Amino acid sequence: MDTIASLFSFITTPVSWIIVQFHKVYGALFGDDSGWAWGLSIVSLVVLIRICLIPLFVKQIKSTRNMQVLQPKMKAIQERYKNDKQRQSEEMMKLYKETGTNPLSSCLPILAQSPFFFALYHVLSSIASGKKIGAINQDLLDSAREAHIFGAPLAAKFMDSADKVASLNADLLDVRIVTAIMIIMMSASQFFTQRQLMTKNVDLTVKTPYMQQQKMLMYIFPVIFAVMGINFPVGVLVYWLTTNVWTMGQQMYVINQNPTPGSKAQDAYLQRLLKSVTSHGEVRGRTRRKMVKGIVAKGSDRNDIERKFITSLAKLGLAAQEDGTVQKSETAVADAEGQAHKRQQPKRQTKAKRQTTGHATAGAKDAESSAADSKTSLEKQDAPQDSKPKPAGKPASGSSRQAKSGQRKGPQRPKHPSKK
Repeated sequence: MDTIASLFSFITTPVSWIIVQFHKVYGALFGDDSGWAWGLSIVSLVVLIRICLIPLFVKQIKSTRNMQVLQPKMKAIQERYKNDKQRQSEEMMKLYKETGTNPLSSCLPILAQSPFFFALYHVLSSIASGKKIGAINQDLLDSAREAHIFGAPLAAKFMDSADKVASLNADLLDVRIVTAIMIIMMSASQFFTQRQLMTKNVDLTVKTPYMQQQKMLMYIFPVIFAVMGINFPVGVLVYWLTTNVWTMGQQMYVINQNPTPGSKAQDAYLQRLLKSVTSHGEVRGRTRRKMVKGIVAKGSDRNDIERKFITSLAKLGLAAQEDGTVQKSETAVADAEGQAHKRQQPKRQTKAKRQTTGHATAGAKDAESSAADSKTSLEKQDAPQDSKPKPAGKPASGSSRQAKSGQRKGPQRPKHPSKK
């Protein structure tokens, strides 16, 4: 790690100078040797760096969304040219160029932040070793070595021996408790950040290998941070925990204000927007108008969530305009009612329900047939009997049919001579 950190020694002096300037401010409030003065100096360094990285963070969001949209096309290219790797790479580069997507843009914030991280690690390691570095002179070095955060020195590590911790005027148990809590918080914040991205801000209609990779990273990254964290000084843990919390809050803001199309976050955002439009009769805010403008511009390419939003506006008698505003429209109401009428179709019954309905219908028919037969028999009993005797040679009408119910009605065809 020291070899890697030395590669970023060109930025060690600027990082140490920034920490010293923040320490002067917080030292006047909490005291020069206070752990709060040095700890808040590191936190302020993180905030300053992350503010400078906001443009790269915006590029990261755009690149991540473009990669999600391109996943089906990339998969098609891979299947089409699976036996020609060179042609596959050429088509991939052509796709990136046409869409203006850079796969490395999603890693830009981490790559840009890495030099500051290693420079800070190198500074804290030098403090632990009692060596002057960058803008930290001997007086500041002694002050930093005396600074403790909840009983743990800034330069102490979880894996340090009792003798090394004692040289920093601290107790080994205090150091391990503080570092363990910070490692757990650091890993948990990393997991929550990744989980928030996967559960709320991913287009659920597109199932791609990219989503599976993100799910794997959601569990792998916290483990990596936990393993690496036991070798980080307390000051570096403060730095990394602060940057994780910043990332989590920044991502939460982006999810709420600019969600990915087709995600649960977009559904929640459009529901809030619909309530606002219902209350005020207009789209308030530049960001919201920009969202509505983008939905209108998509036309027939809207996803189900966006179509639902447009239909809900139509039911209120409102129509979204190309500039992101809404206006009253009677035509929109008629179209919404017509679409709703078309969608109203009888629900298909399950097999069990169909069988139950069939048995009930058959039972009703049998009951009606029985009632009719009973009525007929009663009418026959009540009818007066004929006093005239019928001729003896003539059997009663229908008697032959009753004797042989299987015979056909009317005159019977003579049997073939060969049949007896």
